[in-house]
Amino acid sequence: MRRVLLDVNVLLDAILGRLPHADAATKLWAAVEAKQMTGLVPAHGVTTLFYLVARRKGAPSARRAVGQLLTVFGVAEVDQAVLRRGLALSWTDFEDAVCAAAAEAAGCDLIVTRDPSGFRDSPVSAVDPATALALMDRGGGPRRVSERTQSYGTGRKVETARRHGASHPGRRRR
Repeated sequence: MRRVLLDVNVLLDAILGRLPHADAATKLWAAVEAKQMTGLVPAHGVTTLFYLVARRKGAPSARRAVGQLLTVFGVAEVDQAVLRRGLALSWTDFEDAVCAAAAEAAGCDLIVTRDPSGFRDSPVSAVDPATALALMDRGGGPRRVSERTQSYGTGRKVETARRHGASHPGRRRR
């Protein structure tokens, strides 16, 4: 796994220590920090993250969190072309569509989210944090996992690490 875009829900799990998801999110953050993979956050997600952390812990904590985030993660641009691509995906959840378009434009191999079902027709495969960690632990990547499954009945093939004991992708959001 080389390049991953982490959805805001995973980053919030790490920053806010949200149980039971904090452990996997923190391990992913540490892997990016250790340069075991390149981690990106969508540009629009940075403002969302700031807002949600500030609401929970105050603006000074939000500034520190965003400062740390920008030290560790790159930013996947969200420009006019990415927004138009997000619109063209015609998803109900425009924020997820923009994440997928940003990941595609940034050349990401995976999107890591707690809501892979929200990325059914994504141009970039989406997996939950446990699956991303399983792929990383086995030195695999999105094109090196041997089992392929249907993604939530859509007919689009995505790779999973379920045969390696990873959990089934969750459906919970922020």
